[in-house]
Amino acid sequence: MLKSIPIFLLAGLCEIGGGYLIWLWLKEGKPWWIGLLGALILVCYGVVATWQTENFARVYATYGGFFIVMSILWAMKFDGFSPDRYDIIGAAIALLGVCIIYYAPRPS
Repeated sequence: MLKSIPIFLLAGLCEIGGGYLIWLWLKEGKPWWIGLLGALILVCYGVVATWQTENFARVYATYGGFFIVMSILWAMKFDGFSPDRYDIIGAAIALLGVCIIYYAPRPS
């Protein structure tokens, strides 16, 4: 658990950061190299996700919950987004659910 959470966080930063840069390029008229940088960071996300020790299904399902929470935090920091209680409740439920998927003890 101590090893996997930082990897999920780094993967989230790569995917959200890369996607955000592409968003800025295509939606807000930023220079093309911003989009290219975003694409390169998204490639890094694909690599970072492989550092997890679980199988593909559990890694990507669990990452989805981290992505939800991190997307809200990113939007709060960079877009002035203010989540309401339903955003927070939904994100908490998603994170709890994926933590059960990934961290629940299973028989060997």
